[in-house]
Parts: sequence; structure tokens; C-alpha cells
Amino acid sequence: MLTLACNSKAPGSCPAQPGPAPVAATTAKAPDAAPPVPGPVLAPTTKLASDEGMWTYDNFPSERLKERHGFGPSQEWLDKARLSSVRLAQGCSGSLVSPSGLVMTNHHCAHRCIQELSTPQRDYIADGFLAKELKDEARCQGMEINRLVSITDVTEQMTKATAGLDDQKANEARKAEQSRIEKACAVSEDVRCDVVSLYQGGQFHLYRYERHKDVRLVFAPELAIAFFGGDPDNFMFPRYDLDMTFLRIYKDDKPAQIPTYFKWSEKGARDGELTFVSGHPGSTSRGVTASMLAFERDVELPFRLMMLFELRGVLKEFAHRGPEQKRISGHLLFGVENGIKAMRGMHGALLDPDLFGQKVVAEEALKNAVAADPELKKSVGDAWGGIGKAVAHHRGVFKPYQLLERGWYPSPLFRHARALVRAVEELPKADDARLPEFTDAQFPVLRQAMLSAAPIYDELETAMLGLLFSRIRDELGPDHPFVRKVFGGRNPAEIAAEVVAKTKLKDPKVREALLAGGKAAVDASTDPLIQLVRLMDPESRAVRRQYEDQVEAAIKTRLEAIARARFKILGTSVYPDATFTLRLSFGKVQGWEEAGKPVSPFTTLGGAFERHTGSDPFVLPKSWLAAKDKLDLTVPFDFCATNDIIGGNSGSPVFNQAAEIVGLVFDGNLHSLGGDYAYVPANNRMVAVHSRAMIEALRKIYGADRLLTELGQ
Repeated sequence: MLTLACNSKAPGSCPAQPGPAPVAATTAKAPDAAPPVPGPVLAPTTKLASDEGMWTYDNFPSERLKERHGFGPSQEWLDKARLSSVRLAQGCSGSLVSPSGLVMTNHHCAHRCIQELSTPQRDYIADGFLAKELKDEARCQGMEINRLVSITDVTEQMTKATAGLDDQKANEARKAEQSRIEKACAVSEDVRCDVVSLYQGGQFHLYRYERHKDVRLVFAPELAIAFFGGDPDNFMFPRYDLDMTFLRIYKDDKPAQIPTYFKWSEKGARDGELTFVSGHPGSTSRGVTASMLAFERDVELPFRLMMLFELRGVLKEFAHRGPEQKRISGHLLFGVENGIKAMRGMHGALLDPDLFGQKVVAEEALKNAVAADPELKKSVGDAWGGIGKAVAHHRGVFKPYQLLERGWYPSPLFRHARALVRAVEELPKADDARLPEFTDAQFPVLRQAMLSAAPIYDELETAMLGLLFSRIRDELGPDHPFVRKVFGGRNPAEIAAEVVAKTKLKDPKVREALLAGGKAAVDASTDPLIQLVRLMDPESRAVRRQYEDQVEAAIKTRLEAIARARFKILGTSVYPDATFTLRLSFGKVQGWEEAGKPVSPFTTLGGAFERHTGSDPFVLPKSWLAAKDKLDLTVPFDFCATNDIIGGNSGSPVFNQAAEIVGLVFDGNLHSLGGDYAYVPANNRMVAVHSRAMIEALRKIYGADRLLTELGQ
């Protein structure tokens, strides 16, 4: 499966979580698009590969598409696609497929909701979920869906705010201006406004969204078919997965009426057909400098892999304790194993001397172009050298920043406690002086997550907090002042067990009361987890400030200088790196050649039965085995296409030039794992569920007549 946007670089980086994204993850992308291999876009005269590009809707290359594929979408067509696309704020994409707020996305995007709705008596992960009637649709706690309404260019405002300032002051002014723009835009809690840096500061756009907080589960198949083949088949093709889920947006306790939506194609995706993907790719590093890529290769990715390997071990041990432990931790283990496979592929791409070498050559070409223009040379200065120095400093603060501030291990309790402790400190400040996640525009998202009634499991929390505390002690060392202050000579696992057992923060009403009581209530709280977080927070804030002032600020200022130079050379003829904002990509249904043999772009339902072995993870659900004789086994199941996607595109609709649904993105092939850094048209493939397979399963396996009628099927 594609990684979620929020997991593409570091856990905790979803929009609903407190804390900044690390520079190498999202904020320190270089100004523009990735080079394909060969032909890096960093070189000022480069042409993009045939179907390369995650294009913003206000800069879609319609004429280029018409030249290559004979179809150039109109503005009306683009508006319909934009308004029919949605974002799951926790890190995925989706699409509206009926006028009554019905949303199509992936099972793995809704996995957490499905798991949280389950009980020991009714396991919807194992058995699937179908709301026979409207009243049976079940609310997903804490889930939020965004629908993009408008994009406004605010580059001039943002640029003026930082003119003539040094790195640190410019970084502060940039955030303050962003806060002011977002606050003026977000007129209610039903509106979300994000100022987004594109081309690494070459442009700033204000994205305004409808914010939908009442989201309910309508249908989900069994995990056994949603993730058939498990980890061995993950990021592989051929595939046989029904990775689909339907949700519904509600407004005023009724299905939301949204007139713009995608209709269903009768035939689905066909070989060689032009296809479009509208979704929210999370982040890419296609345009970053060579020194930043080297940091990812040598420091960040090895660290992240080490942390994930350790987390996987703890989760596997936890799952082996019993069926209930396996049920409540399954979504976490799924995400970790998915992340490990993805990051291994990313690391392998950066270790490829050809790819990395082409990045270096492309960077040198851009440097030479800048040096040849006296005006550009003066404005850019030694920006690359300055970034290199900032990256070198990042190496020294990276581990403390990750461990103390980023919140690597998934503990809702710890996340809630820190959000409370910080909220009462930040909210009394002027809006433009707060940490970004606590501004008037952004805090409603965090507040919703903080007060969610989603279940919290003591045993799992103890395991996660114990791992976090142990990792802090082991990485920083037992004699580190922070370790001595927080843990003393005690075993971190014992501390975790104690605070989880005694804290009252598992009750959302307690969290709400503390938030309402403000600083006085939190300062007076005797809750052990609140007290522990208050003890930890000064050092956490300090390392965050060090990172922001000495790493982030220096890199952003210099990337903006490079971006301005590149714009003078290239303009907007290339696309920006992914930013978890709505993008449109185009491609065609097409296989590739592997080891001299052609790979067909389609699998069939019959192929799934042939692949069924009866042993996990190749076990078809009982519902499928019982319905085999009713199915048309020649119906296409999954397919691949050349559309350029990345983590965060999970759940994106695949549609044809008539804007009809022909598929549902859920993965990429093994060759797509280097897509963070480059697009390789020869073998980089998107993987999707075929629209005909979805209808065949809904009709003949699940008897989802109400849903089929709503889809016009």
C-alpha cells in the first residue's frame, strides 16, 4: 500500500498532530519537480518525462496533454474534478461518488475507523462492514474530510513579510504572516485555510477548504481481501486486492448534499486508455539539494528504519499475547510494515549511484546557469553552501529533535497530554506568536483530535509509551540531563505502566475540562501524565526552537533564493514537489517489461482464486469462496497505469476523460518506491482497483443493493 501522507516521512506529521514537519520531510523541499531518470528537472533546460507530474489545478498543462494524448480538459472539466475530490485530513485522498456525500477511498485509509468501531464481539476488520440502512452508518471518531473550494496566490504578501530579514527573523515573520492570512480566511470552524509553500518558497498559495467533521462508515470488505497477499505482495504487481471503503459526509446529522461528484464508468479502465488521478500526494524530495538528499540517505532514513524495525518487534510481541491484543494493534502493525517496505525502497533509490549522480549533475547545471547571470548570481549567492552548512548542523540535533519533539511512537495518550499542556500555554498568546498548530486557523483540527472519543487501550498504550521512554534513554544515554531529570534511575517501562494506569486522560470529558480550565487547571492537575509531560516539555520546546532557528530557517531562506532564480529560468513549466495538496496527474493504462518479459496491466477475479492457498496471507474470505460460482471470473480486478503518484494518493479516484470512475488508487509497484526522488516512465506504475471489480463484488458477494443504487449501478 502507499504510505499515508502523514507517515511518508515521520509518524506524527499528520495535520491533526502537534509539532512541525522535519525539514527533510516536507518543509525543506527544493523548489521544483523531480528529474526523471534520465533528464533531471533541476537542469534548467530539461524536458519532463511523458506522463510525469503532480500538477496543481491552477497550473495544469492542458495544452501539453492535448499534444501528447489528443485531449485537453476545459476549465469546467477541471473544476468538476477538483470539486469531486476530497482529502482525508489524516493522510489520504478520496472522491465524492454520489450527490448525498458518499465518499470512495481505500480500506487502509479507513482502517483505524473500522478498528475503532469494532469490539471483541464484532470484528469489522475480520468480517467487514455493511450498513444496510442509513441509520446503520457508523461515525468515525476524529475523522475529518476536506473539500478544496479555492486557491489564492499570496506570494506577494508572504515575500514582503520576510524582505531584508536575517534567517531567524525571516522564519518568524513567515510564520506570523501565514497565521494572519489563515486567520482572516478561516471565518468558522467549518472552513480550513492553509498557506502552502510551493516550489520551496517560489510561490505561496492559500488553499481554502470546506471542513467536514461528521464522517460515517458505509461499507468495508474483510481485511483478508482488502490486503490479500499481505506484506509479500505489498508494492508488487500482479495484485488481487479489493482495497476499497465507502464513507459518507454528514451535515446537521443528515447526509450532506453536494451536487458535484464523479459518476461511474460502465466499462472501467481499458488497456492504453488515458487516465487521470486527482488526489493529495503527501511529500516528495524530487527537487531538494544534493546535500539534503545525502542527509536523507545517510542519517534520516537509516534512523527511521531502525525505529520502525524496533516498533514492529514490539507490536508483533503484543499481537501474540492474544486475539484481542492482535485486534487492537493490527492497524499499527499494518502501517509499520508498510512503512518499512516503502522506506527500504526509498533508501535503495538514494543508494543508486546513477540516480544520485544525476541529481548532482543537475544541481551543477543549475548552479552554472545562475553563475552565468550576474543578477541571479548576486541574488542567490552561495545558497547551496549555506544549505550544506545547515544540513551539517542538522546532523547534530536530529536525534534529540526526533525523540523529544516528533513523537515517534503512536501513543494517543501522550499526544493528548502534550497538546493540552501546550494549548493552555499557546492559546493566550497573540495568534501570530503561537506555535503554528495552535493558531486560530489550525487549532480546530488539533482540538478535534484531542477531544476524540476514540477508544484508548491501556495495555497498548503501556507498550508504546514504554518503547518511547526506553528509546529516549538508550539514544540519549542514562547520564543525559534530560534522562536524569525525567526518569531518574527508574525503568522507563515501569514509568509508562504507572502513568497509563493512573491517568484520567483516557476520558475525553476530562481532557475537555482541562482545556476549558486553561493554564490554571493544567498547572494544578495532579494527573501523572500531565505532570510528566510538563516535566519533559521545556527540553522538547528547546530542541524544536534550535531546529527551527538553526536548520529550518537557514534552509528555507536559501531555498527561496534558489526558487526565485529557477523561476526566472523555467517559470511554472514544471510542477512543485508534493505538499499534501490537491494535484492532478495523467497517464495511461500500461504494463511494463520485467527481466525481458511483458507484465500485463490487468489481473482478473479468477486470478485471485488461483492465488488462494488457504494459508495466510493468501486466504480469500469465506464470502468470496461461497460466491465463486456467481462471479464473472474474467472481470478485471486490479490494474496498473503510468500516472505519477506517491504516498497520500491512497484513495484517489482514477477517472477517464469523461470524468467517470474507472478505478481506485491503492498502491504503486516496486519500481515506484524511488518516486520520492524521481519519476521513471519505463517501469514506475500506479496500482488501482478496477471499477468493474468493485461493482461485481458489491453485487454478487456483499449484496450491497442500497449502495449500488446510489452509485447508479
